[in-house]
Amino acid sequence: MLMLLIGSFVISFSGLVIRNIDQADSWQINFYRSFAFAITISLVLLFRYGSNAPKHLKGIGRQGILAAILLAFASIAFLQAITNTSVAATTFTLCCIPFLTAIMAWLFLRERLGQSTIFTMLIALLGVLLMFAQGFGSGSLYGNFMAFLCAIGFSCYAIIVRHNRRIEMLPTLILSNGIVIIVALALRWDNLDISWNDLLLCFILGGLLSATVNTLFIIASKHLFAAELTLFMLLEFTLGPIWVWIFINEIPSQWTLIGGSVVVIAVLIKTISEIRKV
Repeated sequence: MLMLLIGSFVISFSGLVIRNIDQADSWQINFYRSFAFAITISLVLLFRYGSNAPKHLKGIGRQGILAAILLAFASIAFLQAITNTSVAATTFTLCCIPFLTAIMAWLFLRERLGQSTIFTMLIALLGVLLMFAQGFGSGSLYGNFMAFLCAIGFSCYAIIVRHNRRIEMLPTLILSNGIVIIVALALRWDNLDISWNDLLLCFILGGLLSATVNTLFIIASKHLFAAELTLFMLLEFTLGPIWVWIFINEIPSQWTLIGGSVVVIAVLIKTISEIRKV
């Protein structure tokens, strides 16, 4: 849980980073972000396994390949969403990920949640509904739709990763980014020139923010239920609009602040209560 708290806090700055990119479009961002992401994960694998790293690349199997495709799909959909609508509108829609994942985990993995987790999710749901009070209709229809597709893709990815928790799934991140690079290259092969500022921000987005949260997510999947894994993503979705409000004055509504506070409190209480049991 501490890993997920750290990861969610780190990745919550992604919206702010994207908002500071000057000219690069979503496909150019995807290309350079994924390139930096793949390099970082490759270094992590080399550090952990040395010369045995290639064996783990082969060990993910068909389900690992499917997980990589789903994550690539979610990554592309996310950037399509956040570059076509507001950060708040994107995160409102992505808040459904923990609840979609909980339903899928119950149906496919037969994971039954404890009472404290269910209670936390209900409180967090209240916070999400409060944020939706004024934010559901914000942003473009296309942006909101892509955010919803991102939510479905990531929920399915989380289920597969949790189901294969005894397998080293970090290589799926390399494969996933490879897929994104190929798609982005196919669409922007004649126009990959971006400014040094945008390139630096893309490398921060992929090599630091995305690599950190996804690595911690894979490690945590070995110890937490699928619904618990994605529950902590609500912290990311709550903090994301706050950072763009503080630094670039993209002002969230009053209900966003109230609902976000409820989500943060619910997640922190759950984490503290679990730590005290150890």
